[in-house]
Amino acid sequence: MNLILWRHAEAEDQASSDLVRQLTPRGRKQAQGIAKWLKSRIDDDAAFLASPATRTIQTAEAFGDRYRVVDALAPGNDAQAVLDAAGWPDGVAETVVVIGHQPTLGRVASLLMTGHETEWSIKKAGVWWFQGRTRGGDGHVVLRAVINPDLL
Repeated sequence: MNLILWRHAEAEDQASSDLVRQLTPRGRKQAQGIAKWLKSRIDDDAAFLASPATRTIQTAEAFGDRYRVVDALAPGNDAQAVLDAAGWPDGVAETVVVIGHQPTLGRVASLLMTGHETEWSIKKAGVWWFQGRTRGGDGHVVLRAVINPDLL
């Protein structure tokens, strides 16, 4: 399984509630850049799971309309909720792209890399791509890529 953690792009600082904050013009450009990078690297049958927050939905829409909103990815949920929503390590699809929030995505990355949940930072619109595989009966996690929008 491939698990791609995609933090939402830059959003406005204030709105009537946290869930309705929208992407800024810079955020829309970031999302489009990352979407272009992903499109050339993932299969057409990848599953996209987005938090119910407007900024994550707008980030997902940069890739197209193939996303599904999942309440378990809302701000404030824990790392295990993200892994459960994605079906890790077997996956709800061969490739699952999770569009979510900090600090949760950073905690997922640390859990996958070290086995412990700690505070790791993922930049806005950043992507961390993990691959789970089995060798000799043991499960392994491979970090395939880390990309930030300012590197594109």
